[in-house]
Amino acid sequence: MFRKFFKKYLPSHETIRRNRFVALFGERLQHHNLWHLHRRSVAGGFAVGLFTGLIPGSNPVQFFFAALFAVAFKVNLPVAVITTLYSNPFTILPIYVAAYEIGTFVTGGTSNGMPEVGLHLMDKSIGEWGPALIEWVVSLGKPLLVGMFLLALLLSSTGYFAVRAGWRLFAIYEWRKRAKRRRQKNEQNMDEMDGDSG
Repeated sequence: MFRKFFKKYLPSHETIRRNRFVALFGERLQHHNLWHLHRRSVAGGFAVGLFTGLIPGSNPVQFFFAALFAVAFKVNLPVAVITTLYSNPFTILPIYVAAYEIGTFVTGGTSNGMPEVGLHLMDKSIGEWGPALIEWVVSLGKPLLVGMFLLALLLSSTGYFAVRAGWRLFAIYEWRKRAKRRRQKNEQNMDEMDGDSG
């Protein structure tokens, strides 16, 4: 089931290899764990994607680092790259708020909430949003950086163990389901044999 799901929604090996950012890795992309769908490689790829999804920058930057870490740790590369998409324009603000609160707690600062966003984006053109947002993020300083790193570690370790546990539970469920079908088939065969002999 898990393998069918991933094969259905993940890009093919060849599509990933043709990507210009991934192509920088060349022959290093030949390791079988980068492409095989088994519990360890998928869980590792998920953890890498969760971690690198918090690296500041656009998706191509996160894709690059996800591919780099996947190759370094020999975990599933497509899973790592796709998982980075959890960090997107719709989710980034809550993620930054959570990271800032974690960072403030760890660094011993006092949190009165995040500094006010002085962007007034409705008054700015789209071209001015980027620099204004970067200026605001920089104003958050050390608490945000520390919080982002700790949140990335927390998400990646939780994701790794959750995928491994989910994969294991699903494998047990499937094994029991097959065993039950075999028992029912054997019982049916025995009943048929008893009927023939009677």
